[in-house]
Amino acid sequence: MRSADWYLTEDVEDFLVRAGGFLRARPGPHVMQLTWAERVRTRGAAAFGTGVPVFGVLGRAGEVQATFYRLPPRGFGLSPLTPEQADSLAVRLAALGQSVPSVSADHGTATAFAEAWQRHTGATPTLRDPRLCLYRLGTLTPPEPPPAGRGRVLGERDLQEAVFWCGEFAKAVGEDVSVDAGTWAGTRFADKCYTLWETPDGTPVSVAGLNPLIGGQIQVDVVYTPAHLRGRGYAAAVTAEVSRAALAAGARDVVLFADLSNPTSNALYQRLGYVRVTDWAAYDFS
Repeated sequence: MRSADWYLTEDVEDFLVRAGGFLRARPGPHVMQLTWAERVRTRGAAAFGTGVPVFGVLGRAGEVQATFYRLPPRGFGLSPLTPEQADSLAVRLAALGQSVPSVSADHGTATAFAEAWQRHTGATPTLRDPRLCLYRLGTLTPPEPPPAGRGRVLGERDLQEAVFWCGEFAKAVGEDVSVDAGTWAGTRFADKCYTLWETPDGTPVSVAGLNPLIGGQIQVDVVYTPAHLRGRGYAAAVTAEVSRAALAAGARDVVLFADLSNPTSNALYQRLGYVRVTDWAAYDFS
């Protein structure tokens, strides 16, 4: 690195050697950086149908200050940046002719980069819905009493059940992805561990997923209850179940994202002991 500059690499191992310690020191705000770098490292970019990934590290006097990842066509993710750092990155990428179809980060960073990218390229940013909030688990407080039933962890023989529930989740949140047995391995859903909440007669009513342990942190990702079964405490029960499992697996931090426009889910996570970390935003560029 020069005294203060963005270092770019297509080698995820190189990226993690340079920036891994920086990312793991604050795993919460860097959850997406850690998650996607690990997915590319273990499964390869080709597993996600992407083009050549690009990773970036901003350094000053040998110290890492910020990072980014770009996984075409999935978009562009940033660690927290100051407006000046966001502007310097926009200048660098524009000079290289890099395309940026979208950006996601904490709200302040995403907005600063969107404004900088518009200044330097003329691209028009559009704030994407829904906006999210990142939560971190404080003291887990399971629902008392829980709804009747139990949690059941899905294993290798339960692939079809995992595919079904993730497909229903993707449709419910408007995620543009095909989730079936043929596409499963190339989706972000394939590396998670899933738990179903089942009623006493064995009927599955809600699902929650856990990402792998990365940098001492586990992300709860995918929490879904069919609309006609909501309001009965199933989501709270299954989220508490996977949160407990994450702690038992050695996670120092357990995080999740919630849709800011959904007061029910936000209140649910807060009752379980999750504490707000930061608002999250994504912009698409015309």
